[in-house]
Amino acid sequence: MAERRYEYAPAGTLPGLLQRGRGLGASMAAEDPSSAAELVYGCIRWEWRWDRKADERHRYLARLVRDLELPLQPVIDMLAADEDTCARATRVLELLALGGSAEARDALRAYVRDGGHWVDVLQSLAARWPREWWDDLEGIAAARLREGVEDPAPWEFPWMLWGLKGQVPKPPAEKLEPTEGLTGAELLELLADPGESEIRKIAALMRLAQREPEPGLVPLVPSLGWPGGRYALTSLGRTVWKLGALAMPAAREWAASDTRWLAQLGHDVLERHGGKGDLPVLLAELERDWVEQAWCGPMYTARGLARFGPEAADATSLLRRFWLQTPHSSERALYLDALAAIGAAGLPEAYQESLWDCEANARLLAVEHAPDRPYALSRVAELRDDPMEKPEIRKAAEARLAS
Repeated sequence: MAERRYEYAPAGTLPGLLQRGRGLGASMAAEDPSSAAELVYGCIRWEWRWDRKADERHRYLARLVRDLELPLQPVIDMLAADEDTCARATRVLELLALGGSAEARDALRAYVRDGGHWVDVLQSLAARWPREWWDDLEGIAAARLREGVEDPAPWEFPWMLWGLKGQVPKPPAEKLEPTEGLTGAELLELLADPGESEIRKIAALMRLAQREPEPGLVPLVPSLGWPGGRYALTSLGRTVWKLGALAMPAAREWAASDTRWLAQLGHDVLERHGGKGDLPVLLAELERDWVEQAWCGPMYTARGLARFGPEAADATSLLRRFWLQTPHSSERALYLDALAAIGAAGLPEAYQESLWDCEANARLLAVEHAPDRPYALSRVAELRDDPMEKPEIRKAAEARLAS
């Protein structure tokens, strides 16, 4: 992991497991901390999340640094790197400080005094630390604002509390064409008009999404894509989802379309409302995603398959492969849910591994369903007592142990 790569290492290797935030990676790293150290640091130094907004890593990596007793200085040094690396190091050090590390706490406070990305770091600390840990930095922040060119947004913490107001205005929201007074029939007429702009049509879809389902939308759906045919118009998906079963059986026709966004929308409806006869279509979609290594979205197909329980047993192998190999860690819990609904073998081991998973929703499932084995229950107790853990998981762990 000497340089940033877009290709993940194989899922069965320690680098691949750590890049994916898998629980097995944490367990393997604990067997030889000195050999794992550079891999852990590399996962902080470089961005490996498939989706930075959805996939979690900071708590996973902070725990690795703490549990493997790795020196903090390499992480502290990352604060001086580029903005993104500094942000990742900040989140890890924030959690370590909450876990009791005075070194991490002191390093972040010192960075606010002297560091280049100090505004972002201070805002992050104010959002996650107790106020008494950063409130005394007001004078330093005021002095740096006077001396520098930074203009923090006044509605952010801590500026809102301190009254240190920057001059950056909120960006104006994009104004959509007004559709508020139009009836449902008029909105559908607007959507059917090839001369109307995409902006007006998006506004109409947003308005329909706020109202009762409008069945007249169904025949218009194939025409509501952006020019070029690659994407649906914004808000079309949630407007169609609101139709529910009213979008059937048109969804079966959409699912067979050569237009990718329309086929995907059709599958989305089948996943939510399809019957047993739609199982082959959903299985084919999951198979296609696996062949194409399409990591964003198969969790929705998994959720649809889960509705059929054991009747979807033919999906077991694919679902397990996605659970093991997806780099999109936020989807992992839904694959586990689907495997459980189907009644797949090996669930106790999967739940036990997930006690170390990077994703909070996976750890929550694991706390609730991990087997009553000493090793697993010991980990549940650790999560209950870990100040770095999320409150809802600590509470669930306490309830599990009490039962």
